[in-house]
Amino acid sequence: MQDSLDELEMGDYWREIENIKSSGGEPERGGEGEVQEEEQQKIPEEGEHEEAWLTEAGLAQLFGDSLAADDQEEDSGAFLSTLTRTQAAAVQRRVASYQQTLRRRNRQHFPNVRDIFRPPEKDEEPPKGESDKDATTAETETELDVEVAFSEQALSYRDNNQRLKVTGSLNSPDDKLPNFKLLRDKTGQTRVGDLSPLDMKKVHRLVLVEMTALFDTAGIDVKANKPGKVKSKESGLFAVPLTTLLDQDQRQAPGTKVPLIMQRLINHVEEEGLDTEGLLRIPGAATRVKSLCQELESSFYDGTFQWNQVKQHDAASLLKLFIRELPYPLLTVEYLNAFLAVNKLPTKKQQLQALNLLVLLLPEANRDTLKALVEFFQRVIEQHAKNKMTLNNVSVVMAPNIFMFKGFRSKVTEQQEFSMATSTANIVRLLIRYQDLLWTIPKFILTQVRQQNMESQRKLHKERAVRKLLKKITIDRPVDKTIPEVGDGVYLLIKENTQGVIRVQAPQFSKISMAIQLTEDLQAADVLTRFLSQDSSVSVKKEDLCLFEIGGNIKERCLNGETYMKDLFQLNPGAEWVIKTVQR
Repeated sequence: MQDSLDELEMGDYWREIENIKSSGGEPERGGEGEVQEEEQQKIPEEGEHEEAWLTEAGLAQLFGDSLAADDQEEDSGAFLSTLTRTQAAAVQRRVASYQQTLRRRNRQHFPNVRDIFRPPEKDEEPPKGESDKDATTAETETELDVEVAFSEQALSYRDNNQRLKVTGSLNSPDDKLPNFKLLRDKTGQTRVGDLSPLDMKKVHRLVLVEMTALFDTAGIDVKANKPGKVKSKESGLFAVPLTTLLDQDQRQAPGTKVPLIMQRLINHVEEEGLDTEGLLRIPGAATRVKSLCQELESSFYDGTFQWNQVKQHDAASLLKLFIRELPYPLLTVEYLNAFLAVNKLPTKKQQLQALNLLVLLLPEANRDTLKALVEFFQRVIEQHAKNKMTLNNVSVVMAPNIFMFKGFRSKVTEQQEFSMATSTANIVRLLIRYQDLLWTIPKFILTQVRQQNMESQRKLHKERAVRKLLKKITIDRPVDKTIPEVGDGVYLLIKENTQGVIRVQAPQFSKISMAIQLTEDLQAADVLTRFLSQDSSVSVKKEDLCLFEIGGNIKERCLNGETYMKDLFQLNPGAEWVIKTVQR
């Protein structure tokens, strides 16, 4: 299958644009209409970008007009203490820039950036986890190192390739997509959804800083736009905000993560067979699609809509219409510029790393919906021998629908639109091609989360020790050494591991405790297999169970089946191990 985008395939892009226009989905550039009056995005005023960035990174107290609460200051201290050189430099740049803006506004004095960070001395060793690994090892371009911060790797690449210029273009026949693979991590790969909400908040802050630092190394200043006010419906299926739609769906089907209408449209296309030639490329009849859209709005939820009347190409057109009509783009107003800037990074590896970070930054609803889409696209591509829809064909057809969101074309020039065509198609093909890698959390980010948790625990234990001492002075009594229960029916029964044995809990089942001997080859999947073999009353399938790492230096983490338990235990000896059911 061809890997480069050629002029013939890009012709499909412009035909898709024409199809969108002819279906009435877009006004002519510069035309009049209600859509133009709406503002999906606003360009921030001077200083607003830096202020919003620092707020999203959880560092708002650095510029607040009032003194921050002590717990916020301590949280920021733990956060800043884990940053790498490039990450710290990214924060410093935004702090310094915002400081200059405040001075121009003659507002309250901003803390000096030197008071927040201590710049490393020139002869200082880089912090643990940072290295010039990219420059000094025989790592190939297809190996993804997720233990060293991406921005640190990019800095090493830049320093060692300053005289080299990026050659070729997206249309070059040499522009192949490598078979990237993650370097093996014995402590287990972590996917989106494996961590607790508390740890995911920490992930978001770190990923924002890391993404910014990665672009900084290439001299790319990515400015986020602010979402503007858009007239949108409060109910219905099309042109409804994603979060509103999911709230509506969850009343029908609790736990829904991807809009039901989108799921049903995808299912209908697949039921008709993915081997249809020109699937996604050939449009449905515009008048029929419009009529079906109205019928769906009135009868989808009551179950009376006649799906047998929907032709496959019409269903595919409805799916594209659904994406296009979202009041705010699926990739979000805030991060759309960053997605577009990915192509400016010098290597495919860095582009992939940036996309990985951007996917993690998306709101959960957007991220889950995007994942369902790219999984569907991949299933279409797998039938390319019959449907003639290769990776590039699907990418160029879907790019206008994902990037040219409602009202977008009226705000760009023809020249801008032309320059974006290949660029957006390339982003879509990377999202499809590397989806298995993009929805994972890099180990270096997880390591920083663990470091933050340990730092926070040290401060908490220090405070508790002082309180215990004060209490002992007033009431002299023996210290209770029993370990209390923790929430959700999970028991902290892990004892000090002196014989290489851990105790696995399963409070949801009849066999609530099981001793496991740690060996070099023992994996998380083996623990689940052993549990199921010892408790015949369990009717749950193995794929619906997960062994969780809870406590110690992590809040909660669902373990990948290939996690080596001994290696993980050494990384987090204070954790407890609990088997629970999960919703995949």
